[in-house]
Amino acid sequence: MAEATPSFKIFPGQAFPLGASEVDNGINFAIFSQHATAVTLCLSLPQSGELDMLAGGMIEFSLDPNLNKTGDIWHICIEDLPRSNVLYGYRIDGPKDWDKGHRFDSNNVLIDPYAKLVEGRRNFGDAKHKLSKFLGTYDFDSLPFDWGEDYKFPNIPERDLVVYEMNVRAFTADESSCLDQDIRGTYAGLIEKIPHLLELGINAVELLPVFEFDEFEFQRRPNPRDHMINTWGYSTINFFAPMSRYGSGGGGAVSASQEFKEMVKALHGAGIEVILDVVYNHTNEADDKHPYTTSFRGIDNKVYYMVDLNNKGQLLNFSGCGNTFNCNHPVVMELILDSLRHWVVEYHIDGFRFDLASVLCRGTDGSPLGAPPLIR
Repeated sequence: MAEATPSFKIFPGQAFPLGASEVDNGINFAIFSQHATAVTLCLSLPQSGELDMLAGGMIEFSLDPNLNKTGDIWHICIEDLPRSNVLYGYRIDGPKDWDKGHRFDSNNVLIDPYAKLVEGRRNFGDAKHKLSKFLGTYDFDSLPFDWGEDYKFPNIPERDLVVYEMNVRAFTADESSCLDQDIRGTYAGLIEKIPHLLELGINAVELLPVFEFDEFEFQRRPNPRDHMINTWGYSTINFFAPMSRYGSGGGGAVSASQEFKEMVKALHGAGIEVILDVVYNHTNEADDKHPYTTSFRGIDNKVYYMVDLNNKGQLLNFSGCGNTFNCNHPVVMELILDSLRHWVVEYHIDGFRFDLASVLCRGTDGSPLGAPPLIR
């Protein structure tokens, strides 16, 4: 750990929980990688009260496998870190054996799969920052969200649901929504349109993907779609973090998370359930020809994605999007279940619609399973 800034006191840390967590002696970081040979934690600390994306460089802590590893989980605890506004990611190295499914590249700073919040550009479609990085962050300063003493879930019988499927941004982004410009296309904008939903007789909204995604993913290299912005969101970067640019005012990840809860609270207060359209069948990281490596591919490609070991370790593509998430691998299965629990416990989500759910029924080799462990 020679790279560590001397002012920080460092401990070996603990393997659980995965992600960033607050413990008695500091902030603990834990990440799974079965095949990694080297893991480095990268931190960007707040300067002058602002989140300046990597402008000041990153502090790096190399993890010692003899001290900072339990089984396949790498971990470290750092004392005296700020309790919020810290950006973090990992550099991970490992075998360069492509034919065996490995895609390690320690040049990439990767998002923690268990990051509960993700920071990137602050405003949706901001072309000045189209190549901005995405990194995990955490918030242990904010008080628990106040759901209210009289708060309750609608708990509407399924047979009585009247579901309105919507894209959060598109629902109010146009001036015809008659909303102030600063809340169009946001969680706050949806709150303002609850009377309209009630007038229609709606008692459940199904939100198209609200997990963090990169609307400029097509514009990172020359291609036939490099003029397009992804407005739909079916290209997940992280399965725990709400889409930060659906928050109003460019407030970032923490503010968007709070605003999302305000939206759910307001909808529930009006007797409207909240169902999420979730995408666990593939991620944003695309294929081997034009990969967009942000997380899973660089952490442990062979675990997180289905690969064809009989065909030089090529990615299997049952999703039509270049990769297929390895949903019934024990580690990946737990990630998905932990994600679902997080959205229910932290955000009070009522239910889920699973995009291309057939992938959730395939084994690690891609073959259909009669009794998929994840579904069970």
